[in-house]
Amino acid sequence: MYIEKNHKCSEGKEVYHMKINKKVLAILTGLTVGMSSTAFAAMADSFTDVPKDHWSYQALDYLAKEGIIDGMGDNTFQGGRTMTRYEMASIVAKAMQKNDLNYGDKTVLEKLEGEYAGEISTLKKQVDQNTKDIKGLKDEVGRVNIHGFVRTQYDHDENTTQDTLDKQTNRFYMNLYGDFKVNKDWTAHFQSETNRHYNDGYDRNKETGFSPANGRKTWSGHDGNMQRIWVDGYFPNSKSWVSVGRAWRGLGMQNVLFGNESDGIQFGVPILGTHLTGSGFWMASTGDGNKESIYGVAAWGAVGHAVDVNFAYGKSSLDKGEVNGTTTYAYADSNDGYKIKEKTVAGSKNARSYGWVASTGINLTKNLRFLADYSRTDADFQNNSLALRLNYCNTDLNSPGTYQLYTRYIKYGANGWLAGDDEWNSIWNGTKGWIFGVKYVPAKNIEWETLYSPQVRGWSQDWQYDRKLFRTQVDYYF
Repeated sequence: MYIEKNHKCSEGKEVYHMKINKKVLAILTGLTVGMSSTAFAAMADSFTDVPKDHWSYQALDYLAKEGIIDGMGDNTFQGGRTMTRYEMASIVAKAMQKNDLNYGDKTVLEKLEGEYAGEISTLKKQVDQNTKDIKGLKDEVGRVNIHGFVRTQYDHDENTTQDTLDKQTNRFYMNLYGDFKVNKDWTAHFQSETNRHYNDGYDRNKETGFSPANGRKTWSGHDGNMQRIWVDGYFPNSKSWVSVGRAWRGLGMQNVLFGNESDGIQFGVPILGTHLTGSGFWMASTGDGNKESIYGVAAWGAVGHAVDVNFAYGKSSLDKGEVNGTTTYAYADSNDGYKIKEKTVAGSKNARSYGWVASTGINLTKNLRFLADYSRTDADFQNNSLALRLNYCNTDLNSPGTYQLYTRYIKYGANGWLAGDDEWNSIWNGTKGWIFGVKYVPAKNIEWETLYSPQVRGWSQDWQYDRKLFRTQVDYYF
């Protein structure tokens, strides 16, 4: 081994290089512990430019596997080049980290550590700075999170009374979320939903949230815009939270009373001495021309090791029987040369002014969970709704092969909710019947769900009909 000076550094400093020879490799070999011919034989090739019959092959391979030397980063060792003092210092520092050194190894390493103390100190500072920089970059990258899923869905939605099919939910769909960390306690969000129905004579107006019957905007739509934006804040001292903006919100475990898009605010605070969260809310409908808003209180949480409860009460800003606003829209009059005209229509009368829901979830066994929701309003006709669900097992997107079987019974009154979740047109108000379904994870982050539902739509009403719904859909999460 010999040390040579190199005066070609840009800063004019002397940089010492060390030729790699047999003596150096012998010293490095001596720094490793428990090295034997058996250990060498178990190693795979580490460097493509070191032949197996080379005298240094076993030593170099072992040192590489132990993490003491790295080579040039391209699977080569380049043993004919000169080694810098910093490279030697790095080797010594890595060897010092081994816990099973014998006395002789420690003595040699301590001498080498003294020789390269300056370089080791510089390397440590650089590692510390790199660690700090990497953490800073990870924190910055972590401030932005884009996630969601893409769905392919097919429905065989049959009106068996009239022998017709409804194809409005045969579609490709994307649900895209964006989460932006403002600081450790506040996060801004957006949600964008996009529907692209199969091209089978479908009315494209429905993709953008317009009713084809009257041209009215039914809600913010599925047109791919960022139709929902809101912020969530957390207050660590009180362990409370608040959500403000346009978002999808639900009341009840199965969103029977309310499950819809709304503008508004909701907050939650822990109820002392319990595992419950108390909440207050104000939510305004986003439908075109709809002036109704709902405000109220809710509470939810665990009341035992296997029982959860959920209760919510909502009061409408409209009195019972009050007309829910008016809407003016433009249309082409086919009776007058298709001239563009305006028409104003009155909204429907409010059938109820308040409603409440009581829900429970019970873990009957390790893999069996029962859910029950009952909601009621002050309407005069069909003013209550019931939803029962029994789940067996659960899917886990990270565990292919996991599955869930479920059975549901629903009996939703025509006025048994404030604005409940219709679950993609599968369970409207005024519907009763059964739903049998299965979910399955065929691969990581992919979930396949298939259901069959015999039901009666508009039960006990003039327009009642029998319906059979078969649905299969695949969600690809990212």
